[in-house]
Amino acid sequence: QVQLVESGGGEVQAGGSLRLSCAASRSINNFASMGWYRQAPGKQRELVATISSGGSTNYGDSVKGRFTVSRDNAKNTVYLQMNRLKPEDTAVYYCSGVVVVNVEGATRTHWGQGTQVTVSS
Repeated sequence: QVQLVESGGGEVQAGGSLRLSCAASRSINNFASMGWYRQAPGKQRELVATISSGGSTNYGDSVKGRFTVSRDNAKNTVYLQMNRLKPEDTAVYYCSGVVVVNVEGATRTHWGQGTQVTVSS
């Protein structure tokens, strides 16, 4: 019954900023990693950013230097700060959480419902 709920999406002009939030129904310490993916119409879902339980981060090439992923363990929430937004950032953004399910290291990924981000010129 893991629930991930995204918020903070909306419409912004190119060059602007948005901060997305992902609230988890349980402690985010239970996730090996959490992150953000996005999907635009007609395109595959792509990596935006991830953050591991140890604090390591990973970013998709298209957002490096512009987006920052962070977490607040006390609030069970992961954030995505998006700066210098471009029209090509327009997509539905999905929160993810990865849990380890056995001693062999197999994982299961949970997904939120998504939040729309639209960047206009």
